[in-house]
Amino acid sequence: MSRPERIDRLARPAKTPGAKVRDIAEERARSMLREEPVLSLIVPMLNEEEMVPVFHERLSDVLEGIGETYEVICIDDGSSDGTFEALAAIHARDRRWKTIRFSRNFGKEIALSAGIKHARGAAVIPIDADLQDPPELIAEMLEKWREGYDVVCAVRRRRDEDTWLKKTSASLFYRIMGRVTNIHMTPNAGDFRLMDRRVVAAINRLPERNRFMKGLFAWVGFEQAIIEYARPQRAAGKSKFNFWRLWNFSLDGITSFTTLPLRISGYLGGVIATLAMVYGVILIARHAIFGADVPGYTSIMVAVLALGGLQLVILGVIGEYLGRLYTETKRRPLYVIDAALGFDEPTVPPVSGS
Repeated sequence: MSRPERIDRLARPAKTPGAKVRDIAEERARSMLREEPVLSLIVPMLNEEEMVPVFHERLSDVLEGIGETYEVICIDDGSSDGTFEALAAIHARDRRWKTIRFSRNFGKEIALSAGIKHARGAAVIPIDADLQDPPELIAEMLEKWREGYDVVCAVRRRRDEDTWLKKTSASLFYRIMGRVTNIHMTPNAGDFRLMDRRVVAAINRLPERNRFMKGLFAWVGFEQAIIEYARPQRAAGKSKFNFWRLWNFSLDGITSFTTLPLRISGYLGGVIATLAMVYGVILIARHAIFGADVPGYTSIMVAVLALGGLQLVILGVIGEYLGRLYTETKRRPLYVIDAALGFDEPTVPPVSGS
């Protein structure tokens, strides 16, 4: 079965007699016994003071309309404006809105990891605060989840708000990832997706420090459904991602799931060493036939090129191991928590997360 056929099949409701269908009443009963919500929303934020009240009003309206128990975990990723104060004011009115504030900016991938780690819901949904991920899709995601899908991925049907350069670079990135890694990342899918509790448990068991979350979501697998939507403009504020950040983000994704860049350096060294040997044979033949134009030139060129190529080969082999070991062996915590609102002491570590 081709990939488009598989996506179409997963996007349709399961209708076979033995299809896995979740009993939402059973999930609700389990959650009540454990005093846990059915739904957890994870919201990374960085300098979103202007967006907080707008996002809170719209998301609350949607969640109240759905009628399921829920929690909203906002991660203040070292904001320098009044984001945390705005979230604290909301928490004072509604205890279902919880907040973790980092001691500094650790990045969106780490903020997502922290939120997923502390989410308690039977279903977990990461969502951006800029409302480019429409909260109205949550009801449709829950319907797919009830049909038995473990992951419900929201895919952008159109990216009219993006520049030509951003759309082209995103398309190129997904193509490269599909070719150089052993995972399939759904094109035009962001972090906005619903994940069943067992998917979240699998992600929380992944120990790496360099966390490219879209890749990790794809790596754990599970049965996935697709829903499409047209991504709107930001409701307020401005994007924190510029081209340089997106470039580094792409590099993190590629280096997290493939060693191809390290192998290329080894291949390049092998090619240079081969060319050096061929060139050395040519120089030696030329010296034997025509004599040397400059005394010592032949031996110096052969030695420099051969040794340079050999060094690249050796560095490529060492880098194959060293690049993966360096960050992981330091074993630093993923983040440091400055404050937490709405969590019991045993739930959120007072200092750091691993």
